[in-house]
Amino acid sequence: MPEADDDAIPELVEHPIGPELDLHTFRPDEISSLLPEYFAECRKRGIYRVRIIHGKGSGTLRTGVHHLLANLPEVQQWIWPADEASGSWGATWVVLKA
Repeated sequence: MPEADDDAIPELVEHPIGPELDLHTFRPDEISSLLPEYFAECRKRGIYRVRIIHGKGSGTLRTGVHHLLANLPEVQQWIWPADEASGSWGATWVVLKA
């Protein structure tokens, strides 16, 4: 049986593009590349209002997401916490520039 290669490229997982992105399966260090790519795909598809689900937990993902949102030129505005029906403290609404 071959040994596991620590330098092996992880298998790519296709993530559907829609108005919601659940970050529960992502590590904080992955969001800096994930969010700009996701926003670019949303804008290509005419999706300008998205909900980012970062969870309520310790706040690590939320803090990272909010820092990125404040610095991405394609973000028009973001709203946190989301309304109760949309995830409250565990989600942030993002409005993208057209």
